[in-house]
Amino acid sequence: MNYRKFGETDLSVSEIGFGAWAIGGPAMAGDTPIGWGQVDDAISKKALLTARDRGINFFDTADFYGLGHSEELIGKELSNDPEVVLASKVGHRIDGNGNIYMDYSKKHILASCEGSLKRLRRETIDFYQLHTAKVADMENAECIEALEQLKTEGKIRHWGVSLNTFDPQPEAAYLLGKGLGQGFQLVLNILNQEALPVVANSARSAYGVIARMPFQFGLLTGKFTKATRFSEDDHRRFRLPPDLLGKYLDALDQVWPLAEKYGISPGQLALSFVLGFEGVSTVIPGIRTPEQAIQNTAGTVKSSGEDRAFLQSLYLSHFKALLF
Repeated sequence: MNYRKFGETDLSVSEIGFGAWAIGGPAMAGDTPIGWGQVDDAISKKALLTARDRGINFFDTADFYGLGHSEELIGKELSNDPEVVLASKVGHRIDGNGNIYMDYSKKHILASCEGSLKRLRRETIDFYQLHTAKVADMENAECIEALEQLKTEGKIRHWGVSLNTFDPQPEAAYLLGKGLGQGFQLVLNILNQEALPVVANSARSAYGVIARMPFQFGLLTGKFTKATRFSEDDHRRFRLPPDLLGKYLDALDQVWPLAEKYGISPGQLALSFVLGFEGVSTVIPGIRTPEQAIQNTAGTVKSSGEDRAFLQSLYLSHFKALLF
Protein backbone atom coordinates (compact mmCIF):
# COMPACT_ATOMS: atom_id res chain seq x y z
CA MET A 1 0.00 0.00 0.00
CA ASN A 2 1.20 3.48 -0.82
CA TYR A 3 0.49 6.44 1.43
CA ARG A 4 0.00 10.08 0.55
CA LYS A 5 0.03 13.31 2.52
CA PHE A 6 -3.42 14.84 2.96
CA GLY A 7 -2.86 18.38 1.73
CA GLU A 8 -0.79 20.41 4.17
CA THR A 9 -2.07 18.50 7.20
CA ASP A 10 -0.10 16.02 9.27
CA LEU A 11 -2.30 13.16 8.05
CA SER A 12 -0.76 10.33 6.03
CA VAL A 13 -3.50 8.35 4.30
CA SER A 14 -3.52 5.14 2.30
CA GLU A 15 -4.09 5.92 -1.36
CA ILE A 16 -6.88 3.32 -1.29
CA GLY A 17 -9.32 4.08 1.49
CA PHE A 18 -12.48 2.44 2.79
CA GLY A 19 -15.83 3.94 1.81
CA ALA A 20 -18.16 2.89 4.63
CA TRP A 21 -21.58 3.88 3.33
CA ALA A 22 -22.59 0.35 2.36
CA ILE A 23 -21.83 -1.27 5.73
CA GLY A 24 -24.36 1.06 7.33
CA GLY A 25 -27.12 -1.24 6.14
CA PRO A 26 -30.58 -0.73 4.62
CA ALA A 27 -31.70 2.58 6.16
CA MET A 28 -34.75 4.35 4.78
CA ALA A 29 -35.99 7.94 4.56
CA GLY A 30 -39.71 7.33 4.33
CA ASP A 31 -40.10 5.19 1.22
CA THR A 32 -36.70 6.19 -0.16
CA PRO A 33 -33.73 3.84 0.36
CA ILE A 34 -30.59 5.60 1.60
CA GLY A 35 -28.45 2.49 1.87
CA TRP A 36 -27.14 -0.32 -0.30
CA GLY A 37 -29.48 -3.09 0.75
CA GLN A 38 -29.09 -5.83 3.33
CA VAL A 39 -25.74 -6.42 4.99
CA ASP A 40 -24.37 -8.89 7.50
CA ASP A 41 -22.55 -7.12 10.34
CA ALA A 42 -20.23 -10.10 10.82
CA ILE A 43 -19.12 -9.81 7.19
CA SER A 44 -18.80 -6.02 7.49
CA LYS A 45 -16.51 -6.43 10.50
CA LYS A 46 -14.34 -8.89 8.57
CA ALA A 47 -14.23 -6.41 5.69
CA LEU A 48 -12.96 -3.67 8.00
CA LEU A 49 -10.27 -5.90 9.49
CA THR A 50 -9.23 -7.31 6.12
CA ALA A 51 -8.90 -3.79 4.75
CA ARG A 52 -6.73 -2.86 7.70
CA ASP A 53 -4.56 -5.95 7.19
CA ARG A 54 -4.13 -4.95 3.54
CA GLY A 55 -2.71 -1.58 4.53
CA ILE A 56 -5.81 0.63 4.39
CA ASN A 57 -5.63 3.21 7.18
CA PHE A 58 -8.22 5.72 5.94
CA PHE A 59 -11.89 5.08 6.67
CA ASP A 60 -14.64 7.46 5.56
CA THR A 61 -18.13 7.37 7.04
CA ALA A 62 -21.00 9.70 8.03
CA ASP A 63 -23.61 9.95 10.75
CA PHE A 64 -26.20 9.44 7.98
CA TYR A 65 -24.82 6.08 6.80
CA GLY A 66 -27.18 3.57 8.31
CA LEU A 67 -28.25 6.44 10.58
CA GLY A 68 -25.14 5.91 12.69
CA HIS A 69 -24.66 2.17 12.20
CA SER A 70 -21.62 2.55 9.94
CA GLU A 71 -19.88 4.65 12.58
CA GLU A 72 -20.76 2.12 15.27
CA LEU A 73 -19.18 -0.77 13.36
CA ILE A 74 -15.99 1.20 12.72
CA GLY A 75 -15.83 2.18 16.37
CA LYS A 76 -16.18 -1.40 17.57
CA GLU A 77 -13.49 -2.77 15.27
CA LEU A 78 -10.93 0.00 14.86
CA SER A 79 -11.11 2.40 17.80
CA ASN A 80 -8.01 0.93 19.45
CA ASP A 81 -5.80 1.28 16.36
CA PRO A 82 -3.80 4.53 16.67
CA GLU A 83 -2.76 4.49 12.99
CA VAL A 84 -6.32 4.60 11.66
CA VAL A 85 -7.38 7.93 10.15
CA LEU A 86 -11.13 8.51 10.47
CA ALA A 87 -13.31 10.87 8.48
CA SER A 88 -17.00 11.51 9.07
CA LYS A 89 -19.70 13.94 7.95
CA VAL A 90 -22.54 16.02 9.33
CA GLY A 91 -25.58 17.81 7.96
CA HIS A 92 -28.08 15.25 6.62
CA ARG A 93 -31.15 14.55 8.76
CA ILE A 94 -34.60 12.97 8.47
CA ASP A 95 -37.71 14.72 9.77
CA GLY A 96 -40.75 13.13 11.39
CA ASN A 97 -42.37 12.53 8.01
CA GLY A 98 -39.38 10.66 6.64
CA ASN A 99 -38.13 13.54 4.49
CA ILE A 100 -34.41 14.25 4.14
CA TYR A 101 -33.33 17.77 5.01
CA MET A 102 -30.05 19.58 5.63
CA ASP A 103 -29.12 21.05 8.98
CA TYR A 104 -25.85 22.97 9.24
CA SER A 105 -26.79 24.88 12.37
CA LYS A 106 -24.14 25.30 15.03
CA LYS A 107 -26.31 23.51 17.56
CA HIS A 108 -26.76 20.46 15.35
CA ILE A 109 -23.11 20.26 14.28
CA LEU A 110 -21.85 20.37 17.86
CA ALA A 111 -24.38 17.78 19.03
CA SER A 112 -23.88 15.54 16.00
CA CYS A 113 -20.11 15.54 16.48
CA GLU A 114 -20.58 14.33 20.05
CA GLY A 115 -22.78 11.51 18.77
CA SER A 116 -20.24 10.52 16.12
CA LEU A 117 -17.39 10.52 18.63
CA LYS A 118 -19.40 8.26 20.91
CA ARG A 119 -20.21 5.81 18.12
CA LEU A 120 -16.64 5.87 16.79
CA ARG A 121 -15.28 5.46 20.33
CA ARG A 122 -12.77 8.21 19.68
CA GLU A 123 -11.83 11.47 21.33
CA THR A 124 -11.06 13.11 17.98
CA ILE A 125 -12.28 12.83 14.38
CA ASP A 126 -9.36 13.33 12.01
CA PHE A 127 -11.32 14.92 9.16
CA TYR A 128 -14.87 16.21 9.68
CA GLN A 129 -16.94 17.25 6.68
CA LEU A 130 -20.04 19.28 5.98
CA HIS A 131 -22.15 16.77 4.05
CA THR A 132 -22.85 18.46 0.66
CA ALA A 133 -23.23 21.97 2.12
CA LYS A 134 -23.88 24.83 -0.30
CA VAL A 135 -22.22 28.24 -0.48
CA ALA A 136 -25.31 29.80 1.14
CA ASP A 137 -24.91 27.45 4.12
CA MET A 138 -21.30 28.50 4.59
CA GLU A 139 -22.00 32.20 4.07
CA ASN A 140 -24.28 31.97 7.07
CA ALA A 141 -21.03 31.38 9.01
CA GLU A 142 -22.73 29.39 11.76
CA CYS A 143 -21.40 26.08 10.44
CA ILE A 144 -17.88 27.48 10.06
CA GLU A 145 -17.99 28.75 13.65
CA ALA A 146 -19.05 25.30 14.83
CA LEU A 147 -16.24 23.55 12.97
CA GLU A 148 -13.61 25.98 14.20
CA GLN A 149 -14.90 25.58 17.76
CA LEU A 150 -14.69 21.78 17.48
CA LYS A 151 -11.15 22.10 16.16
CA THR A 152 -10.15 24.40 19.03
CA GLU A 153 -11.66 21.95 21.51
CA GLY A 154 -9.68 19.07 19.97
CA LYS A 155 -12.77 17.12 18.94
CA ILE A 156 -11.81 17.33 15.28
CA ARG A 157 -8.34 17.77 13.80
CA HIS A 158 -9.21 19.11 10.36
CA TRP A 159 -12.37 19.91 8.42
CA GLY A 160 -13.69 20.40 4.93
CA VAL A 161 -16.71 19.82 2.71
CA SER A 162 -18.02 16.75 0.96
CA LEU A 163 -18.95 18.41 -2.32
CA ASN A 164 -22.01 18.08 -4.52
CA THR A 165 -21.93 15.21 -7.03
CA PHE A 166 -22.71 17.18 -10.19
CA ASP A 167 -21.55 20.76 -9.55
CA PRO A 168 -18.69 20.78 -7.03
CA GLN A 169 -16.97 23.98 -8.12
CA PRO A 170 -18.92 26.79 -6.35
CA GLU A 171 -18.36 25.43 -2.83
CA ALA A 172 -14.74 24.52 -3.52
CA ALA A 173 -14.06 27.99 -4.93
CA TYR A 174 -15.65 29.59 -1.87
CA LEU A 175 -13.44 27.73 0.60
CA LEU A 176 -10.29 28.01 -1.49
CA GLY A 177 -10.88 31.71 -1.98
CA LYS A 178 -11.17 32.33 1.75
CA GLY A 179 -8.55 29.79 2.81
CA LEU A 180 -11.08 27.89 4.91
CA GLY A 181 -10.82 24.22 5.80
CA GLN A 182 -8.15 21.74 4.85
CA GLY A 183 -9.71 19.47 2.24
CA PHE A 184 -12.57 18.26 0.09
CA GLN A 185 -14.37 15.08 -0.75
CA LEU A 186 -15.63 14.89 -4.32
CA VAL A 187 -16.89 12.49 -6.96
CA LEU A 188 -14.29 11.47 -9.52
CA ASN A 189 -14.34 8.50 -11.85
CA ILE A 190 -14.18 7.62 -15.53
CA LEU A 191 -17.91 8.34 -15.94
CA ASN A 192 -18.03 11.56 -13.90
CA GLN A 193 -15.09 13.94 -14.34
CA GLU A 194 -16.84 17.19 -13.37
CA ALA A 195 -14.55 17.66 -10.37
CA LEU A 196 -11.25 17.74 -12.27
CA PRO A 197 -10.93 21.56 -12.04
CA VAL A 198 -11.41 21.29 -8.25
CA VAL A 199 -8.71 18.63 -8.03
CA ALA A 200 -6.28 20.86 -9.93
CA ASN A 201 -7.07 23.91 -7.80
CA SER A 202 -6.80 21.87 -4.61
CA ALA A 203 -3.37 20.61 -5.63
CA ARG A 204 -2.18 24.17 -6.21
CA SER A 205 -3.58 25.25 -2.83
CA ALA A 206 -2.34 22.14 -0.96
CA TYR A 207 -5.80 21.00 0.11
CA GLY A 208 -6.38 17.30 0.68
CA VAL A 209 -8.74 15.51 -1.73
CA ILE A 210 -10.82 12.40 -1.08
CA ALA A 211 -12.19 10.93 -4.32
CA ARG A 212 -15.43 9.03 -3.78
CA MET A 213 -17.51 6.83 -6.09
CA PRO A 214 -14.57 5.55 -8.19
CA PHE A 215 -16.85 2.79 -9.50
CA GLN A 216 -19.94 5.02 -10.10
CA PHE A 217 -22.33 2.82 -8.10
CA GLY A 218 -20.56 -0.35 -9.31
CA LEU A 219 -20.79 0.34 -13.05
CA LEU A 220 -17.00 0.48 -13.39
CA THR A 221 -16.37 -2.89 -11.74
CA GLY A 222 -17.48 -4.63 -14.93
CA LYS A 223 -19.84 -6.87 -12.95
CA PHE A 224 -23.17 -5.48 -14.18
CA THR A 225 -25.15 -6.69 -17.17
CA LYS A 226 -28.29 -5.28 -18.75
CA ALA A 227 -30.23 -7.84 -16.71
CA THR A 228 -28.90 -6.51 -13.38
CA ARG A 229 -31.64 -5.31 -11.02
CA PHE A 230 -31.45 -3.87 -7.52
CA SER A 231 -33.56 -4.59 -4.45
CA GLU A 232 -36.13 -2.11 -3.16
CA ASP A 233 -33.90 -1.15 -0.21
CA ASP A 234 -30.92 -0.36 -2.49
CA HIS A 235 -30.66 3.29 -3.60
CA ARG A 236 -29.30 2.15 -6.96
CA ARG A 237 -32.81 0.97 -7.82
CA PHE A 238 -33.74 4.55 -8.70
CA ARG A 239 -30.26 5.81 -9.62
CA LEU A 240 -29.69 3.08 -12.23
CA PRO A 241 -33.03 2.17 -13.83
CA PRO A 242 -32.80 -0.44 -16.59
CA ASP A 243 -32.77 2.02 -19.50
CA LEU A 244 -29.97 4.15 -18.02
CA LEU A 245 -28.01 1.07 -16.95
CA GLY A 246 -28.14 -0.19 -20.54
CA LYS A 247 -26.89 3.12 -21.94
CA TYR A 248 -23.97 3.18 -19.52
CA LEU A 249 -22.99 -0.40 -20.32
CA ASP A 250 -23.07 0.27 -24.06
CA ALA A 251 -20.83 3.32 -23.60
CA LEU A 252 -18.39 1.39 -21.43
CA ASP A 253 -17.66 -1.08 -24.23
CA GLN A 254 -15.02 1.45 -25.30
CA VAL A 255 -13.34 1.39 -21.88
CA TRP A 256 -12.90 -2.30 -21.10
CA PRO A 257 -10.18 -2.93 -23.75
CA LEU A 258 -7.84 -0.73 -21.69
CA ALA A 259 -8.16 -3.08 -18.72
CA GLU A 260 -7.22 -5.96 -21.00
CA LYS A 261 -4.28 -3.96 -22.37
CA TYR A 262 -2.80 -3.49 -18.89
CA GLY A 263 -3.74 -6.95 -17.65
CA ILE A 264 -5.88 -5.64 -14.81
CA SER A 265 -9.52 -5.81 -13.78
CA PRO A 266 -12.03 -3.10 -14.70
CA GLY A 267 -12.05 -2.06 -11.04
CA GLN A 268 -8.27 -1.67 -10.98
CA LEU A 269 -8.47 0.42 -14.14
CA ALA A 270 -11.06 2.66 -12.48
CA LEU A 271 -8.93 3.15 -9.36
CA SER A 272 -5.79 3.74 -11.43
CA PHE A 273 -7.54 6.47 -13.42
CA VAL A 274 -8.48 8.40 -10.27
CA LEU A 275 -5.10 8.02 -8.56
CA GLY A 276 -3.34 9.28 -11.67
CA PHE A 277 -4.42 12.86 -11.01
CA GLU A 278 -2.05 15.05 -9.04
CA GLY A 279 -3.81 16.32 -5.95
CA VAL A 280 -5.85 13.20 -5.15
CA SER A 281 -4.89 12.09 -1.64
CA THR A 282 -6.99 8.93 -1.43
CA VAL A 283 -9.75 7.17 -3.33
CA ILE A 284 -12.50 5.46 -1.34
CA PRO A 285 -14.27 2.59 -3.08
CA GLY A 286 -17.25 1.29 -1.19
CA ILE A 287 -16.26 -1.93 0.60
CA ARG A 288 -18.72 -4.32 2.20
CA THR A 289 -16.97 -7.73 2.12
CA PRO A 290 -13.47 -9.10 2.79
CA GLU A 291 -13.29 -10.11 -0.87
CA GLN A 292 -13.89 -6.54 -1.98
CA ALA A 293 -11.21 -5.31 0.40
CA ILE A 294 -8.76 -7.71 -1.26
CA GLN A 295 -9.88 -6.82 -4.80
CA ASN A 296 -9.59 -3.09 -4.17
CA THR A 297 -6.06 -3.40 -2.81
CA ALA A 298 -4.80 -5.71 -5.55
CA GLY A 299 -2.72 -2.92 -7.08
CA THR A 300 -3.01 -0.14 -9.62
CA VAL A 301 -1.02 0.80 -12.71
CA LYS A 302 0.33 3.97 -14.21
CA SER A 303 -1.39 4.22 -17.57
CA SER A 304 0.01 6.13 -20.51
CA GLY A 305 -0.80 9.78 -21.09
CA GLU A 306 -2.42 8.79 -24.35
CA ASP A 307 -4.79 6.34 -22.65
CA ARG A 308 -5.69 8.84 -19.91
CA ALA A 309 -6.41 11.47 -22.55
CA PHE A 310 -8.62 8.94 -24.34
CA LEU A 311 -10.68 8.35 -21.18
CA GLN A 312 -11.04 12.07 -20.65
CA SER A 313 -12.16 12.55 -24.24
CA LEU A 314 -14.76 9.80 -23.81
CA TYR A 315 -16.22 11.72 -20.90
CA LEU A 316 -16.69 14.83 -23.00
CA SER A 317 -18.01 12.99 -26.03
CA HIS A 318 -20.18 10.28 -24.44
CA PHE A 319 -20.38 9.97 -20.66
CA LYS A 320 -21.25 13.55 -19.72
CA ALA A 321 -24.44 13.40 -21.74
CA LEU A 322 -25.59 10.46 -19.60
CA LEU A 323 -25.06 12.41 -16.38
CA PHE A 324 -26.84 15.62 -17.32
